[in-house]
Amino acid sequence: MLVTIERDGPVAVVTMNRPEAMNALSRGLRAQLAAAMLDVNDDDSIRAVVLTGAGTRAFTAGLDLKELGADTSNLGAANAEDALANPVKAIEQCRKPVIGAINGVAITGGFEVALACDILIASENARFADTHARVGIMPGWGLSQKLSRMIGISRAKELSFSGNFLDAQTACAWGLVNRVVAADELLTAAKQLAGEIATADPGMIRAYKALIDDGYAQPFGAGMALEHTRSSAANGQVSADEVEARRRAVMERGRSQV
Repeated sequence: MLVTIERDGPVAVVTMNRPEAMNALSRGLRAQLAAAMLDVNDDDSIRAVVLTGAGTRAFTAGLDLKELGADTSNLGAANAEDALANPVKAIEQCRKPVIGAINGVAITGGFEVALACDILIASENARFADTHARVGIMPGWGLSQKLSRMIGISRAKELSFSGNFLDAQTACAWGLVNRVVAADELLTAAKQLAGEIATADPGMIRAYKALIDDGYAQPFGAGMALEHTRSSAANGQVSADEVEARRRAVMERGRSQV
């Protein structure tokens, strides 16, 4: 299997499984990733997802350059809208939170796959690089727009124009990843966070994720208007008893975490 799914209670770990090829995004892997993300999305027992790469060298090195070299028609994948060919669209099929556990390098298309995740946790071995300019391929999976919004336009231009690698600690300092952990603690940390998310109401998390993503894609004023519209509709259906019960549960959880 080029993509595997491990279920652990309400958490699914989806692994890109071509370690011998640095988990490069071959046609077959992309198709299996699309199927896997639909699978976990449709499984009501799964409330959060961890996406990672097999081995320690790479999260994913991006599109399979050997496959591209053998047949340039494969280059169309860089602009594909179909989830079977576009791994970012494949991840976006999942309405549940997706935590990227970045275990090694995330290069070019692999960087774009990382940016498709909702939250990133990096191993100390993780490194990021945008080599689009160096290989002569324009990004088509969102990197040119997402990266600048996450780390600032000047830093994004530095990475994209130079093709230089960004280490995990700097990526954390720049706000690209949420935290950096030891390599042997990466999956544990990602699954722990996924498990914590899984304790919240899944319908609420699904709606909140959609609100954040849909608003982020719009100008600030339009995003605020969207929040008002959806918040008014949703909050009008919540009873005072439900709010109080959930408030007490939040307080109890807070006490247990002290």
